[in-house]
Amino acid sequence: MKTIQLGKVGPTVAVPGLGTMGMSDMYGTKNTRNDAESIETIRAALDMGINFLDTGDYYGMGHNELLIREALKGRSEKPVISVKFGALRSPSGDWLGFDTRPEAVKTFAAYSLNRLDVEAIDIYQPGRIHPAIPIEDTVGAIADLIKQGKVKYLGLSEATPEIVRRAHAVHPVTAVEVEYSLASRIIEKELLQVCRELGIGVVAYGVLSRGLLSGELTGQFAPSDFRAHAPRFTGENFETNKQKVAQLQEMAKNKGYTASQLALAWVLHQGNDILPLFGTTKQSRLKENIEAADIKLTKEELDWLNKNFPEGAFAGTRYATPQMGMVVH
Repeated sequence: MKTIQLGKVGPTVAVPGLGTMGMSDMYGTKNTRNDAESIETIRAALDMGINFLDTGDYYGMGHNELLIREALKGRSEKPVISVKFGALRSPSGDWLGFDTRPEAVKTFAAYSLNRLDVEAIDIYQPGRIHPAIPIEDTVGAIADLIKQGKVKYLGLSEATPEIVRRAHAVHPVTAVEVEYSLASRIIEKELLQVCRELGIGVVAYGVLSRGLLSGELTGQFAPSDFRAHAPRFTGENFETNKQKVAQLQEMAKNKGYTASQLALAWVLHQGNDILPLFGTTKQSRLKENIEAADIKLTKEELDWLNKNFPEGAFAGTRYATPQMGMVVH
């Protein structure tokens, strides 16, 4: 598999990486989870060359980290694990807010180290930026953990260009995790340039826009699936977006690929400083996503995609409320 260095001083990682959120949360319930299948999917991904796993301590309230721990048992070669923290949840799974105070940062890290059964977290980052807590305080706490050998690299998630600069002034930021796809290109306005100026890598999640760009969604979601309430996936917006995705499907068909592969390949063509993530709970989808890294797009094909899928081309916002956007990756 192709590899890139994540940021100027970050780890070398295989492209693409695996996002594991859906194995524990957001797209189903405890009753629909299949832990055995998820564990085997992680193991199969690692066997196929993937060496970057993206998780959050609040995915299933620790459940996701425990899945990764189980999947890594007995493996001598460990992947890079990126952990997000900060979201607060009740025993029933309700979202209660966000906490990025220094004392909370260190507490969250202690629990993640234990659940993952690792000596150090590879990349550690607040899942969102708390507007009332100075980023300098949050980053300062992570910098302390780096000095103690409990964290290797500092990351940020869904941060503004200003926040990235302020954080980087306290301690070098290795990567910024942010949604980036043919359906969500807002980072091209400023954030991408700032990251490149500072030598910070980009970890792109949502490269298929929660499955929208696959062309396989029906618009019917379980009540526990956050897409059931997100404007981009419901009502007239969804029907409009399906027509847009049909253009992508047609191009993919002509090239002999799936729409998912084409959407992932587009992100891969945006620069060697970008690590796209894909998420799946099934081993059967691993090969399809990994093979997208081999797709070559011509300048003419890239120009066509950029012309037909500019920022704002898709109807509806990503989240139903700003509060949902604070926690869902």
